[in-house]
Amino acid sequence: MSVLKWAFAVLLSALLIFNAYVYGSILVYRAVAPHQTMFMLMRMHQFKTERPDVVLNYQWVPYNRISANLKKALIASEDARFAEHDGFDWNGIRTAIQKNKRNGHVEAGGSTISQQLAKNLFLTESRNYFRKLEEALITALLEATTDKDRIYALYLNVIEWDYGVFGAEAASQTLFHRAAAQLSPQQSAQLAARVPRPLYYAEHPKDRAMRHKTNVILRRMGSAELPDSD
Repeated sequence: MSVLKWAFAVLLSALLIFNAYVYGSILVYRAVAPHQTMFMLMRMHQFKTERPDVVLNYQWVPYNRISANLKKALIASEDARFAEHDGFDWNGIRTAIQKNKRNGHVEAGGSTISQQLAKNLFLTESRNYFRKLEEALITALLEATTDKDRIYALYLNVIEWDYGVFGAEAASQTLFHRAAAQLSPQQSAQLAARVPRPLYYAEHPKDRAMRHKTNVILRRMGSAELPDSD
């Protein structure tokens, strides 16, 4: 076997093994909370040298113990069509591709909540089309095997909100000293506004852009459509 064929066989085997691991993990996550995500592992490894005082604060809570205000705020902010799409916002993807072509590199992703979850659970932060393809495959697996409300529960429990702070409960306790079930509309909109740049906003809590986005989210929350619960 030539070196090229051997390298291709190794790469194909690695991809098959990785995707088998992903599929098995997704089936487990339908009923069991993730111990950690790939993004958490990467972020905490980064903090070991940059901010060694940071410790992981990740608290899982059931979907029904997260305020409907926060659920609506994140849909209003991140993915207005989450309840109805199949994991992909095709209009958003087309817009992102056009923006990336203009800029000459992968910058915008047009990512839905399902795609963000796929990335956070299993992938690195690298920005290239191969990683976007893997993200799409994982998103399709999530949508094919997992109810929307479970996808949303996973998302709400693993996203980053501050240094070492992951998930709605940890964020609510850290920033507002109350349970995630008790978040007000204003507090929920503030949390949702932090999601795209959580560490920047941790350093700049009075940033004008975040205040403006909080107000926009508040106005949109009334029309946010939540996924149906079984």
